[in-house]
Amino acid sequence: MAFVVTEPCFDCKYTDCVVVCPCDCFHEGERMLFIDPAHCIDCEACVPECPVEAIFHESNVPEEWKEFVALNEEMAAVSPSITERKQPLATSNR
Repeated sequence: MAFVVTEPCFDCKYTDCVVVCPCDCFHEGERMLFIDPAHCIDCEACVPECPVEAIFHESNVPEEWKEFVALNEEMAAVSPSITERKQPLATSNR
């Protein structure tokens, strides 16, 4: 089991979650981030760091975003790893 980045990350791509990940399982797509389920250790460190609440344990992904479980696995395999904070696509009042 692993955590999954879902629809709220699309066109936001905050990287607060990336810098707290102890196993470097995040990957950067063009418009959102993905978690590699083979490397995620289920530590949950990323969940409270996401300002748009886009990260869920795969067993708790809302029904309307279930396709993101497979999408994370597929896209993590072909997207570059990301381990450092970057400027997000969206603007926040944080």
